[in-house]
Amino acid sequence: MLRRGRTLTETSLVLGARFGVKTRVIPMTDDSVRTRFTTDAGELSFQEYFVRERLKPRLQGIAFAGIDSAQRSPEVWAALREADLVIIGPSNPLISIAPILRLVRNELRPERTLAVAPIIGGVALKGPTVEMMRALGHTPDSVEVARMYRDVAGTFAIDERDRDLTSAIEELGYRTVVCDTVMRDGGRKLASALLSYV
Repeated sequence: MLRRGRTLTETSLVLGARFGVKTRVIPMTDDSVRTRFTTDAGELSFQEYFVRERLKPRLQGIAFAGIDSAQRSPEVWAALREADLVIIGPSNPLISIAPILRLVRNELRPERTLAVAPIIGGVALKGPTVEMMRALGHTPDSVEVARMYRDVAGTFAIDERDRDLTSAIEELGYRTVVCDTVMRDGGRKLASALLSYV
């Protein structure tokens, strides 16, 4: 579809409908943005670092090629403008959330943006978040993730098992939500818990 002139957003919406995905899933931009990893084995693409090298080379830095010239899509702009609440999900803040924030940071209002910690008790919910944070000099915990989001989110959700971090996160200026953040049911229970605090 892209080769036939469709935008990435149009392609994503068509594929979502074709596979019966009821949620409207759109990319942050229709422009080309590539994640690049600087390692002790040289610069690697996402696929090279994750698949071929299996994260073995020592990580030294992360960059997003094309991000400076990329523009958020009109659909993203409309979604953010119309949203009652924006939730930053419990995903890797360095490679999943960071490029999105580079494009939309100025459109997010802290009073209607909530972020969910992707780490529980020093362990990532999924993927190499902790290892990447440690490699780049970040303390791998919810407080450090909260620091990354404090200019865009006004509320920060942590798991019940990290309740002892509440004060440290609130000192950063957040309103804190403490609940079970592990999604075992497709996220319905977590979504319900978060919305009850809004």
